[in-house]
Amino acid sequence: MDNVDKELSGEYDPRFGYLAVLMGFSTAEQVKEALAEQVEDDLANRPHRLMGRIMLDNGWITPNQVEAVLNKLFKTEE
Repeated sequence: MDNVDKELSGEYDPRFGYLAVLMGFSTAEQVKEALAEQVEDDLANRPHRLMGRIMLDNGWITPNQVEAVLNKLFKTEE
């Protein structure tokens, strides 16, 4: 995992899942499962995946929904 992924993951991942639930795109259970997958990947030295990618890979969220969450996330950061 490179430094950019670490920074983005630490700063945005929990909020990505929280916003996805608030926006009605996913369930809290899906977010918990995605976090568990992320930790498993990291512990197994597999490439780090961000929450949106994990949720997309599992079919829990669409590309347009990922984009909507990221837009809201980064808009509030400005």
